Amino acid sequence: MLSTGLPHGAVPRLERPGPLRDRVYEALLELITTRALQPGQHLVESELAGHLGVSRQPVREALQRLNTEGWVDLRPAQGAFVHEPTEEEADQLLTVRTLLEAEAARLAASNAGSKGVQALEEILAEGLEAVEADDVDAAVALNARFHAKVMELAGNAVLAELAAQVDRRVRWYYTPVARQRGEQSWIEHRELIAAIAARDEQSATRLMREHTEHTRRSYHARGDS
Repeated sequence: MLSTGLPHGAVPRLERPGPLRDRVYEALLELITTRALQPGQHLVESELAGHLGVSRQPVREALQRLNTEGWVDLRPAQGAFVHEPTEEEADQLLTVRTLLEAEAARLAASNAGSKGVQALEEILAEGLEAVEADDVDAAVALNARFHAKVMELAGNAVLAELAAQVDRRVRWYYTPVARQRGEQSWIEHRELIAAIAARDEQSATRLMREHTEHTRRSYHARGDS
């Protein structure tokens, strides 16, 4: 077992085309986001290169970029480590997420048509199936899809651009509480869909704010249970 300790089947395929350094960056970022590479884990260039089937140079370049973006910490004489977010970092990001998502829900209630509501209901059904199967990875991915769809239905390109900037980190923080949130998260999604379908902007805003706040509190309380 290599010390990098990646779960079997966790390494994403490096899709072509595109510069190799960019594809290695995306692969490593996905491994960090899904927590296949855990916060605090030592990242050994040679082992990561072996996992990804590339030389060490694009791995080194990717780690430097991830360090610049705050995903990886480069420590002198020690090497690279997955960043361990502080409670304050998580709180700040999840608070901003609440503001963005609440406004998206309001706009979605104002703009969404029957096809948009149907798309949300389809994601809801898949999400409930993932929870029932205890498939955390699928539940996390579907949760991200649901919120992205609400953002799309909001129809505000600037809001969507801002949300995209925090989406990866939201997934990172959501993953460790996904099982804890479980079915309750999708019950909240169902209530939100009903408010959007009814074009009730006030209720949609309130429900989304409460929903994202539940996730924020769950993250902070994750070590108490």
